[in-house]
Amino acid sequence: MPDRFLPVANIAELAPGQMKWVAVAGERVLLANVDGTFHAIADVCGHKRAPLSRGRLLGHIVECPLHFAQYDLRTGRLIDGPAAADVAVFAVRIVGDTVYIGVEG
Repeated sequence: MPDRFLPVANIAELAPGQMKWVAVAGERVLLANVDGTFHAIADVCGHKRAPLSRGRLLGHIVECPLHFAQYDLRTGRLIDGPAAADVAVFAVRIVGDTVYIGVEG
């Protein structure tokens, strides 16, 4: 469980089907809105370190813009592609109109 949650966005900034990167404790994190539910994973593909936020959002799947590796936003699990590992997942909490992401330390 995260030690603390940091505010990263207002829910109005991301309509369903949209994603963007946010800075959280010095890391790039991909924040995505899938049908009103917010998800957060590391914004870096495990293959060539491309920013996943520049890729395509296909439901709960984000596709890397470089070599099309696909990751499940809910679990960070690699679904398909040339990458060899999953990506980190971050806890998300909504309080009022603010999106918070959980961090360690």
